[in-house]
Amino acid sequence: MYPSKVTSSLAKLGQAAGLGMLLLFAGLTADPAPAAPPAQTPSNTVSYHRQIWPILQAKCQACHQPASSGGKLVVITYADFLKGGEHGAPFQAGKPDTSIVLDYLTGKKTLMPKGGPPLSASEIALFRRWIATGAKDDTPAVKDPISQEHPPVYYSPPVLTALAYSPDGQTLAVSGYREILLHHADGSGLIARLVGQSQKISSLVYTSDGKMLCAVGGSPARFGEAQFWNTADNRLTHAVQISYDTLFGASLSPDNKDLAFGGADNSVRVITIPDGQPVMRLDNHSDWVFATVFGVDEKNALFVLSAGRDQAIKLTLVNGGSFIDDINTHSTALRCLVRNPKATQVLCGGDDGIPRLYKMFRTEVRTMNQEDHNLLRQYDKQPGVITALAFSNDGAMIAVGCDTGLVNVYTAGDGKPVAALRGLQGAAYTLTFSPDSKRIATGGFDGAVRLYDLPAGTLAKAFIPVPITPANRTAQK
Repeated sequence: MYPSKVTSSLAKLGQAAGLGMLLLFAGLTADPAPAAPPAQTPSNTVSYHRQIWPILQAKCQACHQPASSGGKLVVITYADFLKGGEHGAPFQAGKPDTSIVLDYLTGKKTLMPKGGPPLSASEIALFRRWIATGAKDDTPAVKDPISQEHPPVYYSPPVLTALAYSPDGQTLAVSGYREILLHHADGSGLIARLVGQSQKISSLVYTSDGKMLCAVGGSPARFGEAQFWNTADNRLTHAVQISYDTLFGASLSPDNKDLAFGGADNSVRVITIPDGQPVMRLDNHSDWVFATVFGVDEKNALFVLSAGRDQAIKLTLVNGGSFIDDINTHSTALRCLVRNPKATQVLCGGDDGIPRLYKMFRTEVRTMNQEDHNLLRQYDKQPGVITALAFSNDGAMIAVGCDTGLVNVYTAGDGKPVAALRGLQGAAYTLTFSPDSKRIATGGFDGAVRLYDLPAGTLAKAFIPVPITPANRTAQK
């Protein structure tokens, strides 16, 4: 339920203690129309929204949600709960004695929650009384205050988590809260605002013909979403909600037909563009997956490589979804993975601050000694956790950003320094080279886009990509 003023802040993507990447705090305020207060219920009835749903959320949702629907039952919403699972409808309004949810909660059947402490007698009594009095849904209806016609209002810059140049080099797409902002590539002005459902846009990628902009992200602990935007009219072609939590690290197949991404549910998925039909899912990772890239071997077979907090770069055959190999020796939690556009190589980085370049495909037999056979080279250790990586389109340069705000540019072949880009206040979360490799755009915790000319590394332009509402207007509200 929205209060009279909803404030969302997009904060630093947590790096320490396994927090991962996802505290979204943005200095952003929306002003929804106030929702009508829920009707008062008689003292002998139970409120689903205020009493039953909080129990389901705290005690049942971990096992009964889209990514892990035990018994094919999902309890995220009343509609999900009502639909039931493989054992049928969980409850019958007015008939608690024949409602199977009570059989499981009381242990008459397998005691639930599985593996956790059972519900208290008073909590079970609430379920029984709720069902006996009609099992009604009193969840208040809420009107979304944000739309294409009513875009987000910002009072301070949001953290920037994704940037992408259009293939013609004329447009720079920038992530915002619930939107993608399209800017002239030289930073001279805003072109359009593409407003969607996802609170966080974690990754942006254009198709090679520039006709479609693909985005992945989501709303933490609610849904993960892929969006497909037609660049001719800047309209949403399709959006598909895929998982129960945020998606990361989008990449395009060479033929622009498929989109790969990782997720906070430890999965890697490939879907079709733009209809979002599933092609492949990999569940071999044991922690969040932050990045994906496609690769093609000498037999023209299509693979996807993925990396995340479990320290592994996994190689998977797209056709059939067969897991092939971990191409690296596990040494650190990985937060970034990008491919060399001109070679079958990937660059990775993470918590230990060391960028590493790997061959995509193993050419030496794996041994029990865990030699890092696919490793081609290590680059200079960075002054902090690596939070962003990029390859130039010609494959000649790499850029490495870390949580201290420093971005270093090197020649890819021999690791010689090209430039040190300074000015970011806080972590650098996104980097992208212009198509001609003469400029690099950066974004991160301080909410500013910075454009640097290469190879000199001089700052050409810095700007806040969102319109900021002055503080005096905030006071008037």
